[in-house]
Amino acid sequence: MNATSGPGCVFCDLINGHRVVVEHATVCAVRDKFPVTEGHHLVITKRHVSDFFTMTEAERRDAEELILILKSKVLENDPTVKGFNIGMNCGVVAGQTVMHAHIHLIPRREGDVDDPRGGIRGCVPVNMSY
Repeated sequence: MNATSGPGCVFCDLINGHRVVVEHATVCAVRDKFPVTEGHHLVITKRHVSDFFTMTEAERRDAEELILILKSKVLENDPTVKGFNIGMNCGVVAGQTVMHAHIHLIPRREGDVDDPRGGIRGCVPVNMSY
């Protein structure tokens, strides 16, 4: 894999250390080290860029295609998965802890939380229900 490396970037090291599950053009996928649910993957740009807003159009397209590939693989291997959260944190105040563009694909199962309504809105708990 030929990833461009950012100095001291954990994701660049991860990609170059061959923990890649699936590769697709300008992006690749790894299993999340701290999964929210079983099957949680990260889609990571091979090029070291900070977030969604610095990704190229090709990287965004390739990421979308890889998310669809991963979704199919997860569903093939686990029929208990009934939904997904797809999310990306951009910037420290938005919760980004690794400053290398990555998208979370989180499989969801019935009953994995008491009340899933609001989904991603849970990042600001007072805005969870509407």
